[in-house]
Amino acid sequence: MRRYSQRNSLTTLSEINITPLLDLAFVLLIIFMITTPLLENSMNLVIPSSGATTPPITSSQVQTISIDHTETIRFNNQIVDPERLGARLLEMKRRNPDVAVVIRPDRELPVQKLVSLMDALQRAQIKRKRNRRCRKTPASGETSP
Repeated sequence: MRRYSQRNSLTTLSEINITPLLDLAFVLLIIFMITTPLLENSMNLVIPSSGATTPPITSSQVQTISIDHTETIRFNNQIVDPERLGARLLEMKRRNPDVAVVIRPDRELPVQKLVSLMDALQRAQIKRKRNRRCRKTPASGETSP
């Protein structure tokens, strides 16, 4: 058997097929035409500032609410029923309108419990509040900073 070589029939192509390049160029053009208007939409924010200084907070104005992992609420290290907490916050706000509250939730506390406590503070119209995470679970009346 004799093998025939087809080397004579092979020729080099000296032209480039432009069709795939044009397809790529048009796809990129369409992508940039769609995404560019989205990048240009920006919102100018005017952040309010106040010239008035807030009065300093005294230690008598600061109240502490802590919640441990068993969802026990302590108001100034006294255990409080969650249903009575709202009434107690309203009474505290009525006695001292400039009251400040430090919230100390446990690390393992579900976020929803913290949000419900912050909702209670908002319903009592207490504006000064601060969250401070406990490093470990507080033991019997102790809270860790």
